[in-house]
Amino acid sequence: MATPDSNQVEEEFVEAKNNWELEKLYVDLASTKGKALTPVEKKFLRGLLCGCSPAEIASIVYQSRSSSTVRVYLSNGLYKYIEEMLSNAAGYSVKVKNWSRVTYLLEKAGYKKYRFLLPAAIISRQTQTTQETELAKMQSTSIQDWGEAIDVSIFQGRTTEIAKTQQWILQEGCRLLLLLGMGGIGKTAFSVKLAQEIQEQFDYVIWRSLRLSPSPEQIIEQLIQTLLPKQNTLISENIEGRISQLIDFFRHNRCLIVLDNFDVILSSSDNYPTFTTSHQTIKNSIPPFLSPKIQYRPGYELYGELIKRVGESQHQSCLILTSREKTPEIAALEGNTLPVRSLRLTGLNQSESLSILKYKGLFNTSEDKFRTLSEQYAGNPLFLKLVATTIQELFNGNIDEFTAQGTVVFGEIRAILDHQFHRLSQLEKHLMYWLAMNQNAVSVRQLQKNTIPGLSPRLSQRLILEAVDLLHKRSLIEQQASSFSQTPVLREYMIERLIEENLTLSEEQESYFLMSQTIFAANLKNHIKHSRLNAEI
Repeated sequence: MATPDSNQVEEEFVEAKNNWELEKLYVDLASTKGKALTPVEKKFLRGLLCGCSPAEIASIVYQSRSSSTVRVYLSNGLYKYIEEMLSNAAGYSVKVKNWSRVTYLLEKAGYKKYRFLLPAAIISRQTQTTQETELAKMQSTSIQDWGEAIDVSIFQGRTTEIAKTQQWILQEGCRLLLLLGMGGIGKTAFSVKLAQEIQEQFDYVIWRSLRLSPSPEQIIEQLIQTLLPKQNTLISENIEGRISQLIDFFRHNRCLIVLDNFDVILSSSDNYPTFTTSHQTIKNSIPPFLSPKIQYRPGYELYGELIKRVGESQHQSCLILTSREKTPEIAALEGNTLPVRSLRLTGLNQSESLSILKYKGLFNTSEDKFRTLSEQYAGNPLFLKLVATTIQELFNGNIDEFTAQGTVVFGEIRAILDHQFHRLSQLEKHLMYWLAMNQNAVSVRQLQKNTIPGLSPRLSQRLILEAVDLLHKRSLIEQQASSFSQTPVLREYMIERLIEENLTLSEEQESYFLMSQTIFAANLKNHIKHSRLNAEI
C-alpha cells in the first residue's frame, strides 16, 4: 500500500482547519513527540478531527477497504502522542481507547474553535477551569462488569493466539469472534485473558457466562440495563427492538461483550427425533435423522438473531463467544478477511504443559515422563490438572505408577467426554468409532468408501460428508490437511466405550450402519493388542 505523496497530503480533510486549532495542535504534539509530525500523521489527524474512522480514512486516502496501515499509524504514533500530551496536562494517565474519543478528548482540552468568543480574561479563567474539571472526568470513563469471570492471574501460554485475536479485534475490526474448542481446552480462561488485554480500548466491558442457561431475554435485559440506563433512554417494549437498540449503541460506543459457554444453549442428540430399528425403516429415515444440524434449544433461538445482527451490522464493538460447537450463523458469516472470525483452540505445547504439571506439584520427574503425559492428554489444560491431582493424591506423585495401572480416561475427564459424546447423532458416533480404529488420519473419501456399506453411494457420501463437517464443528476431530483424526485421549475414550458396551452389530440395532462385524472385530482386537489394554471383547 503506497504512502501518499507529501505534496498532496494537505489537500485532504482541509475542513478540519475550520473547527480546530490545527497549528497549535501540530506544535503541541510535535513537542510531545520530540520532532515535527510527518505529513501523513497530520493527514490522519485531520481525518480523525473530521469524525472519520480508520476505515473511512483508508478509503479516502488509499481507495482501499483495508484499514490496517492507518490503524498501525494511529496506534504506534498519534494515539501515543495525544495520550502523553493530555496526561502531562492532566497530571494522570489519559487513554485514547479508540478513534471516536480523539475529538472528545481534544475538544475538552481546548483545541476546538468556538463561533462566539468571550472576553480574553474570561477565556483564560474558564479554559483553565474547564480543562481541570473535564480532564478529571476522563480519568475513569470505562464501565466494566466482569460477572462470574474466573481468575487468570496464573495463565499458561497462548501468546500467539492472544496476539492474533488482539490484531483481529483492534486492527482489523473483527466484531464477532468465536473461541472454539473441546471441553477443558481453556476457552473460558482465554476469553478472560483476552478481554483483560484489550479492555483499555473499550468504553464498556461486559463478561457473562451462559452456564446456567439464561434466556436470551435475560441476557439482553442485562446488557440494556448496563449500556442503556432506563432513566436516560426509552427502551423498546419488544425484544427485536431491544436488539436494534443494542446494535445502534454498538455503533456509537466501543463495547466488548463476552458470552461464555455458548454451547450450553445448543441442542444435543437427545432433542432429535428417534426412529425405529428395522432395516427398511432406518434406511428410509436417514435424511432427516442421521445428520442433525447444530441448532438452538427451544426458546433460545433469539441468541441466533442476536449474533447474526452483531455479525452483519456495521459497528465498532466486538462480541466474543466461547463454545464447543460452531453455530450455522457463524459458519455462514466468518472469513479470513471478514469481520466475523473463529479461533480453534488446541492443546498446549510441551513447555506450557510442563508448567501446569509443576504448578500442580509434580517436580521430581524426568522430562520424558512429562512429555508422555502431555501427549497422552493432548495438552488439554483441564485434563492435565485433573490427572496431576490424581497422581499426587493416589500415587504419591509417581507418574510411572499412574501410567502402569493403564487407565487414562476416568472421573471428570470421562464425564466431560461423555457429555460431548451423548450430543452426537448415531452416524456421528459411528464415525467416531471408526476413526478410533485408525491410528493414522483418515480422509473423507476413505470414510465414504469404507465406513457404511449397504447404502446408495450418492446418499452415503452426502451423509458422511455432513457428519464429518459436524464433528469438526463440534471440536471432536482434528484436521491435518484434508484428513481427520482424534487426539490420543479421545481415542482411548472411544475404545473403552466399545469394550464396555460389548457392542453386537446386527441389522436390528442402530449400530447397523457402522461397518461389517468382521472388519470391526479385527480392528478392535488389533487396537487392544497394540494398546496393551487388559480387556476382552
